[in-house]
Amino acid sequence: MPKSLTKVVYKPDTQSTDEFIIFVNPAEYKKWKAGDRTIPLAEVVDSFKVFYSNQGAQGILGAPSKQQLDTIFSTTKDVDVMTQILEKGKDQAGNGINSGTTTMNAARGSLMDNKGKGMSGI
Repeated sequence: MPKSLTKVVYKPDTQSTDEFIIFVNPAEYKKWKAGDRTIPLAEVVDSFKVFYSNQGAQGILGAPSKQQLDTIFSTTKDVDVMTQILEKGKDQAGNGINSGTTTMNAARGSLMDNKGKGMSGI
C-alpha cells in the first residue's frame, strides 16, 4: 500500500496567491513540528523539491526560480528553503495524494497496446 502524503503550503503574503508547496510524510512531520529536530529532513520531506503556484494551492504546480527563492527566503539552498517552509507553512492533508505505485482501471482491459495492428497484433 502506498504511503499517504501531506502538503505543507507557505504563503509569503496573506493577500498574494503565490504559494510554495512541499510534500511531507505526515507522521514524521508532526514529530518534527512538535520539536523533535533529531529526525533527518530526508525522512520528513518526500523529496527535496519545492513547488510553486501563483494560482493558489489548487493551481498548476511548477518549480520556482532561484530569484523567487532568494527574494522570499533569502537563500537558494534547498535545505534552508525546506526548513523555512516546514516552520512557517501550514499543513494540508492530501486526500488521494499517494507516493508509490498507482492502480490501473481494470475495466479498461489489458495493458497491452494493440492499436492499429488489427487482429494479427494480438
